[in-house]
Amino acid sequence: MPDREGVRTFHHMIEHIARFCARRRWSVVVAWLVLLVVVSGLASVRGGEPRSDFSLPGSETQATADLLAEGGFGGRGGIVGQLVFAAPDVTDADVRRAVSELVGAVDGQVEAVTVTDPSAAPGAIAPDGSVAIALVEFGDVLVSDAVAVAEEVRAVGDAFTGLPEGVVLEYGGDVFWEEVEFSSEAVGLLAAVVILLFAFGSVLAMGLPIATALLGIGCGMAIVGLAANVIDVPEFAPAAVAMVGIGVGIDYALMIVTRYREELAGGFDVPTAIARSLTTAGRAVFFAGTTVVVSMAALFAIGVSATRSLALSIMAGVAMVLLASLTLLPALLAIVGNRIDRLRVRRHPMGAGSAGSFWYRWSAAVQRRPAAVALVGLVVLSVLAAPTLSMRLGFGDAGNRPETDTARRAHDLVAEGFGPGANAPLVVGLDPGGDPAVAQRFVDAALDDPGVARVGPPTAAPGAAPDGGGQSATFGRPDVMFVEIVPTTGPQDEETSELVHRLRDDVVPAVTEGTDAVILVGGATAAVVDFADDQARRLPLFMGAVLAAAFVLLMFVYRSLLVPLKAVVMNLVSIGAAYGVLVAVFQWGWGAGLLGLGEPGPIDAWVPMMLFAIVFGLSMDYEVFLLSRIREHYLRSGDNSGAVADGLARTARLITAAAAVMVFVFGSFVLSADRSLQLFGFGLAVAVLIDATVVRLLLVPATMELLGDRNWWFPGRRRDGAPS
Repeated sequence: MPDREGVRTFHHMIEHIARFCARRRWSVVVAWLVLLVVVSGLASVRGGEPRSDFSLPGSETQATADLLAEGGFGGRGGIVGQLVFAAPDVTDADVRRAVSELVGAVDGQVEAVTVTDPSAAPGAIAPDGSVAIALVEFGDVLVSDAVAVAEEVRAVGDAFTGLPEGVVLEYGGDVFWEEVEFSSEAVGLLAAVVILLFAFGSVLAMGLPIATALLGIGCGMAIVGLAANVIDVPEFAPAAVAMVGIGVGIDYALMIVTRYREELAGGFDVPTAIARSLTTAGRAVFFAGTTVVVSMAALFAIGVSATRSLALSIMAGVAMVLLASLTLLPALLAIVGNRIDRLRVRRHPMGAGSAGSFWYRWSAAVQRRPAAVALVGLVVLSVLAAPTLSMRLGFGDAGNRPETDTARRAHDLVAEGFGPGANAPLVVGLDPGGDPAVAQRFVDAALDDPGVARVGPPTAAPGAAPDGGGQSATFGRPDVMFVEIVPTTGPQDEETSELVHRLRDDVVPAVTEGTDAVILVGGATAAVVDFADDQARRLPLFMGAVLAAAFVLLMFVYRSLLVPLKAVVMNLVSIGAAYGVLVAVFQWGWGAGLLGLGEPGPIDAWVPMMLFAIVFGLSMDYEVFLLSRIREHYLRSGDNSGAVADGLARTARLITAAAAVMVFVFGSFVLSADRSLQLFGFGLAVAVLIDATVVRLLLVPATMELLGDRNWWFPGRRRDGAPS
């Protein structure tokens, strides 16, 4: 563990950086502007395209796709879309002829897809003749590549004029989801401007955190764009980076600017006020930002390329806004100097609390009955966290999309015509292993399962005879068969996930026992199950790694054992409460209508882990800033109770304003049409709200009062806080 000399060295380094940036203020500002222009220009010219890759090497879904590819089934194990036709009678001769012409046009003009005519595919026409499905196979490609091809498919379909009157064409599948142009970031940024104006009461003071955050996140997002050339950056990564970067960037700058105004009010000159602000609030910001980066770095242990890439993208964004807060902001403060409260719009801006202030009295009231307050806080958090026990991981589907989206309309038409399970087909790859009867035994066994609505006939790749080596000259292995299973339930239903597990764990072993046959269950629906199971299995290990890293980091900052332990536990409980609210709203549907959300469904499998990493880091912002103030007072006075009251009084207004900024920035993403971003933004907003209220204003002062001087005990330290 570093000694106090190491801490002093770090303190002097921060002070040196602050004074250097203040002295060379114009050079620092110009350097940041040049950096922004250069990296943004490079990103616009040489930046890569976002690409999602949620594949799980080694999963049964991937093995299914590989086996089917060997058998010549192309994209059956990969990405598929649908041309969905609805009419009073799709079996009418004119309708069938027009549909065949359109299918032929798409198949002929878009080289990257294979389209199957409904008339030639068993089960592609609904029993009542109201709906027909033409399957569009994209092969084994990434989603981002398939989306570009899907645009070509749609262009051909929209240009086709031969469909009879009354025939409706919709495009089904994730690749046809329509993007809704809406700048959630702009809404969040506008809310931040209003909150900071109210908090600071000055246009100039408000502008500094906004300018710092925007310059930092601008550079960060440009770096992410350049990184897309070498890593698979998910499509939603830029929005996620903007969301987190703007939130933390404004918060970090807000903490430093607030401390700077206090130092000026205390009679210090501008250079000294800047240096003192950076060695106190800036030091807290550094460790808070480092915690976010460390938390995100733990995601590199997850075996999913998209998760690691998203983590790296957010790390880049946070690192750049942190760097801007510690270098650009001191330069801007030096330029503004004593004029920081100019352009005043409010007479009594936010300032530090003192003895007799509302927050000082609040802390004193909490400290008078610490056990009762701690119990109430824990009960509240426990109630909020209770739904977490029912969390079900998966992914949203087209049923969660707006009704104006063609993919949502196609989803509904398929469910009406074929049943909900038609939107969740399971793809089976079957190698009979020399036993021709095994395929029919599997079909019969699958039909006996109550969760199965239909099972297609086992089929081999058509059109080519085996060569002398037992391989099909065109299609690969002729012994490999394809089977499609249609569940009775939809893709988001828990019963569908249970069916996948039953088929794999019970049906397949019973059918293949004593044979060399290989039967694998895959497809898009099974891939969701595999991904959700993988994330659920890794989540406890990931959380343990982050908690341990945060504990060590805080132990270094405060040279205490109980303070970091308490911080880790409190943050864990608050994140659990955020999970619970997320489950209640998005999975159970409580209040979803009021928020304008779609149908209830599972929690996207990547969200809990990513949410934990970011929220744990963000919650440390307030923890570090509050505890830094408490520790400053304690080291001066040795009075734990007075230190807690003074620390809360001096930071509560700031924490409230900073939390309000984050809640609005993150909450604005609920207005997005992307359910993943809705989940992500809502979860972050709720977590910050809970952390800044129940945890910081109730549990922290109550528990620190209960622990007393034991808060600051550390091996080798005397009771007065000095090293022995």
